[in-house]
Amino acid sequence: MTVTAAALARSTSIPFCVADITPEARAAADRVLSGGWVTTGPEVAAFEDEFAAFVGARHAVAVSSCTAGLQLALRALELPAGARVLTPSMTFAGAVHAILQAGLEPVLVDVDPETLMPAPEHVAAAAERGPRPSAMVVLHYAGAPADVAALAEAARLPMEFVVEDAAHALWTRAGGRDVGTLSGATCFSFYATKNLPLGEGGMVTTQDDRTASYIRRARLHGMSKDAWRRYLPGGTWRYDIEIAGIKANMTDVTAAMGRAQLAHLATWQSRREQVAARYQAALADLPGIRMPIESTGGRHAWHLFVVQVARADAVSRDTVAADLEERGIGCSVHFIPVHHLRYFREVLGDYAGLLPGTDAAADRVLSLPMHPRLSDAEVDCVCEALADAVGAPW
Repeated sequence: MTVTAAALARSTSIPFCVADITPEARAAADRVLSGGWVTTGPEVAAFEDEFAAFVGARHAVAVSSCTAGLQLALRALELPAGARVLTPSMTFAGAVHAILQAGLEPVLVDVDPETLMPAPEHVAAAAERGPRPSAMVVLHYAGAPADVAALAEAARLPMEFVVEDAAHALWTRAGGRDVGTLSGATCFSFYATKNLPLGEGGMVTTQDDRTASYIRRARLHGMSKDAWRRYLPGGTWRYDIEIAGIKANMTDVTAAMGRAQLAHLATWQSRREQVAARYQAALADLPGIRMPIESTGGRHAWHLFVVQVARADAVSRDTVAADLEERGIGCSVHFIPVHHLRYFREVLGDYAGLLPGTDAAADRVLSLPMHPRLSDAEVDCVCEALADAVGAPW
């Protein structure tokens, strides 16, 4: 008897993401735990050096999360309190929290409803609403390369006042260079679902010595340089507080895992590209489904595979998502726009009518399972189940 992909999907579980923690990473964590030094230390310093070399950056500074990295990178700009910072509304809430927690004012930017990222005209329009912005956060959505230089020009900002949110974009190339070397600072995420999964953690890369020095101190309460070394033989308990800081350092356990995981990234990315290509081939002509646009301006990291349920009849994104979940297929939404969330409506004001592209996409976007452990058969299951859920022939 032949079992269809849709029938198989009903009888199995296909998770949205699987965090692949390799045997090498487990062994590295055990080595550090057995050594007795588990907080920020030599493993963090080594991970920073190796990550900087991997993306071609002058500096890499390990932090507790991408969100913390965004806050520290913005604070490193030393802008006046309340300075305006452009950011897309189609982003994760943490990115906008980071702007607020840096003492700055987020200004939300619309997106192209097809690319799901701002175009220069959207940035220019947002920049003209009120006083001129002092900085901008650029998101490489889903791992697609954003045209950072064009967006900076539209905002009339020098590149050193652009911070890249590269939570999705480790392995992305834009403007002929790896993301991580393009702007004033770039912030990466190692959350459990990310392309380099460590559970938690982040990294900030920069070409600027002063920015790197600031973030190194600010991530450990503003303590003077190399504060962690005070517990090493020959270290001293004397330190100074030089700037206002936060607690945002990475542990040696996480860093050791990161060093081991980084060796597997190229293989994982190759599989992500194969999964994306299989989705594209299977779903390209599926009625009612809009495919992600693969930019020709660089290399896509395929952190997410985001389709849009764009049928004109009663088949909604929410209905399709619920149908897939009933079949055991994990999916998600990236993102609920920030201006649709109650807290940000109260803090940032009413954006009704100002972000039509974002509003149009908000009810359509659906992220399908995407991770290196997906088999071809599982991708086919997802595609057939999606076709069934939208009522299209397969």
